[in-house]
Amino acid sequence: MRFEAVSTWSAYASHALAIMRQAVGRLAFLAYLEWTVGGGSGVKFATAAYEALGSGAAPVVRALLADRLAWQHATSGNAREADYALGVAEQAMHEPWDEPGPDWAYWVDSDEIAIMTGRCWAELHRPLRAIPALEDALNRYDDTRARDKALYLSWLAAAYLDAGEVEQATTITSRVFDLSEGLASVRPMGRVRMMVERLEPHRSLAPVGALLERARG
Repeated sequence: MRFEAVSTWSAYASHALAIMRQAVGRLAFLAYLEWTVGGGSGVKFATAAYEALGSGAAPVVRALLADRLAWQHATSGNAREADYALGVAEQAMHEPWDEPGPDWAYWVDSDEIAIMTGRCWAELHRPLRAIPALEDALNRYDDTRARDKALYLSWLAAAYLDAGEVEQATTITSRVFDLSEGLASVRPMGRVRMMVERLEPHRSLAPVGALLERARG
């Protein structure tokens, strides 16, 4: 009887843990969805997702959810909170863990954390912190992942423009344009249009003028 009770409790605990992990994943997705549609509850959902983690959560999951929380704070203009969450994410990625994380976090690695770090600082218009993080990780990012690379490069272009490096921002935006052509996703080309609009005041520069002409075509 005791063995059966222990087995039943173990099964119940495993089931409860699975439900909790699913809930955390849904909260993390809601936080991301709020950002993409312009909702105002992204920080709330991202905070709830992170706080719902138990002590036994895989480091990769804690890193991902801290990253999502950092992003929500960055897009809300909360630099100090974003910086803290980014630190939590980076620390989690260096923790040892023998078991694989959940399927929905399979893509998270140190480069993805670095890219999110750079994107956060780019959103906060802190190019001196954004550029090194993005460049280091994107140097290892394969062009076959064209959609993601185009998106991430667009934040690098924005950071260079914030730093006053107009020609470098233009060069990178042109690269984003190259990678975006023919993609099913409309987001990369949307980022190109955003950068073209920001570069418009510098149209007297030859590289900028060429990019604007290409965008109009």
